[in-house]
Amino acid sequence: MRAFLLFAIVSGALLFTVPRQTTAEDVWLLAAASLSDAVTAITESYQAKSNDKIINLFASSSALARQIENGAPADIFISASLDWMDMLIENDLIEPTSRQDALGNSLVLVTPVDSAIDLEIKTNFPLAKALGDSRLAIADPDSVPAGLYSAAALKSLGVWPMVADKLAPGSDVRNTLALVERGETRLGIVYETDVTASKKVRIVDHFPNESHPPIIYSFGIVSDQDRSAVVSFYDFLTGAEAMNIFKVHGFTPQ
Repeated sequence: MRAFLLFAIVSGALLFTVPRQTTAEDVWLLAAASLSDAVTAITESYQAKSNDKIINLFASSSALARQIENGAPADIFISASLDWMDMLIENDLIEPTSRQDALGNSLVLVTPVDSAIDLEIKTNFPLAKALGDSRLAIADPDSVPAGLYSAAALKSLGVWPMVADKLAPGSDVRNTLALVERGETRLGIVYETDVTASKKVRIVDHFPNESHPPIIYSFGIVSDQDRSAVVSFYDFLTGAEAMNIFKVHGFTPQ
């Protein structure tokens, strides 16, 4: 009997001293394509400290927002457009209190690195002449944030009518960049941060900030997905270490 009691006491003590094993979770992050390099680096840094698996999906903000609408797996969303985040919040698909408008970016005109094109971006600048018989690579101006910003800038500068029928629309900003990298177009419009990831293009000039709406990235947790694993990664994603990584990749923390 004494031996049994001793065994019971020791076993009971072990229940309180041995760490309980936790089950790793999958956390789905849907992020604008322009964030792919920075977010991949942030994810690698986080997973070195966590057993949870971060699954990244990159595409245009519009495509990702539609996926969330259609019930695709999603825990966290980062949009390159405030409008798409607004839409999801209005439809109760993003937790409003989690929203953070956290990063900024710039819009640039790019050309293949060996191109001799030299342009100063200003009102009525000769963009169509520089294109010649080529097309202007631009993200889809009807829905993709980078395309919407680009169209707004070209309209503001008075050159849209001359190039509207000479566009090569891309599904997202990285697809747009690839068209210029491959030399399929002489010129393209992308975010400044996209150029840091490429050795095949160079910046011709920056678009004036006042020529288009502010480029702001909005972060949020998908409604009813505020599990501890999701909140933990979200806190890291919007925290100081991650913001420093974003900054290294050219983004401007707000």
